[in-house]
Formats: sequence, C-alpha cells, structure tokens
Amino acid sequence: MNRLASRLFIGTVVTGAIALPLAMAQKPAPAPAPPPARATDGVLDNASRMVDAGRDTFRNDTFGSEAFWADTIQLHKAIAGEKLGGIGGGVSPKTALAVGLKVDAEKIPAATAAAIKGGKVNLDDPATTLALLKLDAVVGVKGTFDPQGKLTAVGIQCSLCHSTVDDSFAPGIGKRRDGWPNRDLDVGTIISLAPNLAPVEKLLGVNNATLKKVLTSWGPGRFDAEVFFDGKAMRPDGKSASTLIPAAFGLAGVNMATYVGWGSITYWNAMVAVNEMHGVGRFFDARLADKKKYPIAVKAKSYDTKPEADRVTAKLGALHFYQLALPVPTPPAGSVDAQAVTRGGALFNGAAKCASCHVPPLYTEPGNNMHLPAEIGIDAFQANRGPVGRYRTTPLRGMFTKTKGGFYHDGRFATMPDVVEHYDRHFKLRLDAKQKADLAAFVMSL
Repeated sequence: MNRLASRLFIGTVVTGAIALPLAMAQKPAPAPAPPPARATDGVLDNASRMVDAGRDTFRNDTFGSEAFWADTIQLHKAIAGEKLGGIGGGVSPKTALAVGLKVDAEKIPAATAAAIKGGKVNLDDPATTLALLKLDAVVGVKGTFDPQGKLTAVGIQCSLCHSTVDDSFAPGIGKRRDGWPNRDLDVGTIISLAPNLAPVEKLLGVNNATLKKVLTSWGPGRFDAEVFFDGKAMRPDGKSASTLIPAAFGLAGVNMATYVGWGSITYWNAMVAVNEMHGVGRFFDARLADKKKYPIAVKAKSYDTKPEADRVTAKLGALHFYQLALPVPTPPAGSVDAQAVTRGGALFNGAAKCASCHVPPLYTEPGNNMHLPAEIGIDAFQANRGPVGRYRTTPLRGMFTKTKGGFYHDGRFATMPDVVEHYDRHFKLRLDAKQKADLAAFVMSL
C-alpha cells in the first residue's frame, strides 16, 4: 500500500471510529413504557357520575313543573305577549333582567353575542326573550316550543333561585355561578305577571288584588315558602313574611338546611321541588297535616302528595351530592383588610364567643344547630312558622355573596356591622368600635 493510500485508509478508520459513537449517542432513546393502568376506583367513578347527574338536575330539570306554570297559571303567555301568541305586551330581555333573571353567556352563539355587543339585537322585543329561551340560555327557566316556534310552556329549575352569573358579558349576563343566591330575582313580581292566578287565589282564600299585593311585597331576592302552608303573608309588624333566598353552597357537614330547621338538605329539596316549584313528585311530612297551624297545606293536601309518575325522588340523591360538592366562593382579592381580619378572627374565637355556636370550620354547630328565639335575642314569628319553633345557626362561609337584601333570615340587619351590634348588645360583650369593625371584617372574609 503506498503512502497516500495508507493515509486515506487510516483517516477512514479514524473518522469511522469517531462517527460511530456519535451516531450511537444521537440515536433516539426508546419510548418509556406506559404506566400501569390505574385500578378501577368505584368510589371515584361513582362520585363523578353523581356530580354530573346532580349538576344536570340542578341546572336543567323542571320536575314537570310546566303543569303548573304553563297549564295552570299560564305564565308562558305573559312571557310571549300577544304578538307572539300570548297575552299582553310580553317580557323583553330588558324587563327579564330588571326582575333578576340571568342569562348564561356560554349558551349564546358567538355571532349572536357579537350582534348583541354591536347593538344589533333589540333587547326591548319579547321575540328576543323567546330566542334566548330557545337557546336554553335563561338560567332556571326552560321553554317548550311547537314546530312553528310558538312558546307553549315554561318550567322552572333549581338554578332559578340558587344560581347567578358573573356579569362577564354584561350585567345579568355571564358564566354561571351555581349555588349563589339570586338576590336580584323578584319572584313575586314574576308570578304576578301570570294571566290566571285564580287557582292560587282560591288556595289562599284571597282576591286578585290582595294576592298581587302580597306577591309584590316580597321584593328582590325574597320568597315566602311557608305562606303556601300557613297563609301568613305578613309579620305582626306589617312587613312581608317572606325570607331571603339562601345559598346552596357551603352545606357539607351542616345539619338543617333551612332558616328554621324544617329538615335536612334532601328534605328541603323534595319539599321545594314538589310544593314550591310545583314539580310532579312524592312528598310526605305528617307535621303539615295540622289544620290549625298549616290550614293551607291541609287544604291542598301538600303534606302527602302521591302522583302517578314521580319525577323528583329519583333525582334527590345526586342533587344532594352536587350541592355538597359546590365550592364555597372566596372574597375577591383586596376586598378585605388582612390585618382587620386577623384581629377579628381572634375576637371571633375568643372574647366575642362567636365560635361557641359558629364552630370553625363549619361555622355552625356540628350536630343539632337550632336555638330558641330568646337565645339569639329576636322575635319568634318566623321560628314559629316552622315545625320546631327555633332558628338555625347560619353557616357563615361565603357571606360576601349574600350582602344584597341584608342579613338574617328576613334581612332585618342591613349590614354585617349591624349584626355585630345586635349581638354585642344581646350578649353584653362591650366591644369597642374598632373591635366591632374587625369582627365584621372577619365574618365577611370567610
């Protein structure tokens, strides 16, 4: 081999010796083995199914309430208006929003949303309300339409009273907030629009003018469930006997779902679905079969309903489960004074003795959370409308969502400092002004 060939041969060998390790180094590593399959967890799988089913019931199920709202009192005709096959002037989107109805922005197609933003949609036209109902965008209200597009019925859902929206699109229009009390909703005014209130007048034993006076006395964010049992529309002081719509979140671990302890969450869901929403379902409570205390319940036989087809009972388990899963909202960042909250928390758990009843982290008693009116220093009117004559210790989490309409069951205290002032006097705490402010700040931070 000559000298040139030797150099080429040696260079080739050396180059190959270097290239081979480089090629080996650059070769892709083998794909990692897939992780072993997770063993089926029946509990988690069932929980997921329950939440999905409960959310669907909460948001979408009318329980057959169309039989009352449409067939009996004909509310759908008032919504549509005479020009669209109903009665009267109809309900425009502006009117609907004014009485507290909410619109789910996620149900509105992008093109329609752009048209609304651009002012190209007439919000004074009841036809637009019907279009929103067709989109299933009106929170808590379901419309039924015939093939020609005529509104033939409406039914209501749990979310009507116990959901709001975040106003991210416009006031009253946005993403859903399940569980938040709709303190804008004027239930009484909405009911008073119905063309045929005669069955309700007959049940309560009043004329049309009196019924409408009672309904419109409720005001935004209020409802009177007991009036359809005891017929007591006004308190002894002449004010409405209605109470504030409560939150549906923050109930996990809480005994007694109502202000005056009618029963558990499932009890109240069943009672409301059947006797307040007027769904078609089974309900029983022998306590209501008291002609002296609950004459309207006895007259309507609402203490023992036995429909041929029960559209409520099978939904109660998942509905309860979904409510327990609802997270408690926290106040917006910067909305509370952190130092005041710290000082107020020390008072709450110490000198002010609030935690003796509002036990953290439930902020109500674990167990029988009921008290006589005298214990909390208020009158017994609402307590005595219930079956046990007591008031429940209200869970305090998420209080910032409940500021509209005041505090306590009937909103008698306009602000949280007013509540603190009441307890300071009743329990003779002798807190100074700064301590009272700190205590209020802590409660509103929960």
